[in-house]
Amino acid sequence: MRPPSRTSPSARARGLVAVVALLAAACSGADDGEGASTTTAVTTSSEGSDTTAPDPGPGPTEITTTITLAPVVDGLDQPTAMAPRPGHSDLWITEQGGAVRRVDSTAGTDPLSGQPGPTRYELDPEPVLDLGDLTEAGGEQGLLGIAFSSDAQRLYLHHTSPDGDVVVAEYRIEESPDGDPRVDAESRRVLLTIPHSEFPNHNGGQLATGPDGFLYVGVGDGGGAGDPLANGQDPGTLLGAISRIDPEAPGPDRPYAVPEANPFADGEGGAPEVYLYGARNPWRFSFDTATGDLWVADVGQNEIEEINWLPAADGAGLGANLGWDWFEGDRPYRDGDAPDGLVDPLFTYDHSGDNCSVTGGYVYRGEAIESLDGVYVFGDYCGGDVRGLLARNGVVLDERSLGAQVPGRALVSFGQDDDGELYVLAGTGELLKVVEG
Repeated sequence: MRPPSRTSPSARARGLVAVVALLAAACSGADDGEGASTTTAVTTSSEGSDTTAPDPGPGPTEITTTITLAPVVDGLDQPTAMAPRPGHSDLWITEQGGAVRRVDSTAGTDPLSGQPGPTRYELDPEPVLDLGDLTEAGGEQGLLGIAFSSDAQRLYLHHTSPDGDVVVAEYRIEESPDGDPRVDAESRRVLLTIPHSEFPNHNGGQLATGPDGFLYVGVGDGGGAGDPLANGQDPGTLLGAISRIDPEAPGPDRPYAVPEANPFADGEGGAPEVYLYGARNPWRFSFDTATGDLWVADVGQNEIEEINWLPAADGAGLGANLGWDWFEGDRPYRDGDAPDGLVDPLFTYDHSGDNCSVTGGYVYRGEAIESLDGVYVFGDYCGGDVRGLLARNGVVLDERSLGAQVPGRALVSFGQDDDGELYVLAGTGELLKVVEG
C-alpha cells in the first residue's frame, strides 16, 4: 500500500545530514503504474538555508536494541489495522473485507511462584462487527482503520463504500452480561463521507484519537499516478490531508464539531476539517504518547518514501503542508517554484532492495524494552524488515534494522496496546508482538 526551499513548522534547519535508509503498506504499486527504483535518497540542505546542525540534546545517539516478533494470534483474513480499547487489555483488529475482530489478552500467572507470567491471547471466533455489505474490498480499498473514543464507549471505523467513497463511521460499545464488550450495529452513525470514486487507490486509512481527544482522519490524494486531480496542494478538500473533527459535539449541520483551532475552521482558505495537507497517501500516522509529537509516514510515488516529524511544541503539524506533489520525499517532483513553508521530511529512503512502500509505526513508550524507549519503530511493506529511527530535536541520530522480519515480507501495519507495547500485522494473517531479543 523536494528542494526549492522547504521549512518545517519550527523553521528548524536540518541541513547537514540526514540519513540514507532502506525501508509499505498501501501502496505505491501497480494501480498507479508505479515501479521500484534503485536510486538512493539523501536529505541535504537546500540552497541558501542555514546549515548549522541543530543540537540534539543529551541522550543516546545510537540504537542498541534487537527485537524478536513473537506470534500472538494467527488466522486473520487480510488484517489491516489494530487499536487497543482504552483502559482495557483487549486488542481490536480490522480485516480488509469488513470484519472487526477482537483479541482478548489476559495477564498470566506462573502456577509455581504466583508471579506474573506470559500474557495469554485469544482471538474471538466470531467478529464483533462485520461491515462486509457496506465495504468495497480489494487492492487498496476495504476496512482500513480503527480507533476508539477516549472513554472507550465509541468505536470509529474507516472504510471504502461500495461506490468507492471513503467513509468514517461511529458505533456505540456496550458491555454484555458476561462482561465482554458488544458493538451495537444499529447505532451506526456516519461522520464523514469523502468522495473518492474516480480512482481506487490512495484511500489512506488511518484513524487516531489525539491527545486532545479529537478524531484524526488520514486520506490519500484521491489516487492515480502523480496526483492527477491536484488534491495534494488543495486544502479545500479532505483528500491528501489529515483532518480533525470532534464527534462528541454534533453541530446543527453536521454530525461533529470542527475544533476552533483548526487552521481553516472558519472555512477561509481551506476546508474547516483539514488539520494538515500536502500528503500523497499517509499509510499510518501516530502520536508519541510521551510528547504528543505527530509522526506521519507518507507513501512515495516511484522512488522515495518519507517520514515526517511534527513536534507538539510547534502545534503537532497544525496547518502544515507536507509538500506533495511539489516533492516526493526530499526530491522535486514537478517543475515550478514551490511555495514557501513546506515541511521537510525528517527521514527518507529509496526503493533499493525489496523496498516499495513505507508502513508507519509508533514511538516506543512501553516498559518491557527499556533500551527502545523513544525510538520510532516502522518498516516497509515489501521489505518486511522492522526498523528503528532515533531522532531528537529534528536530528536523525541513527536508523537501522532491529533484527526482525515479518513473515511473508508483507508488513501491513503496526499497533500499540494500552501499555505502550508494539505489535505488527502481517499479510500472512498473523499478529506478532515486538519483544526484546
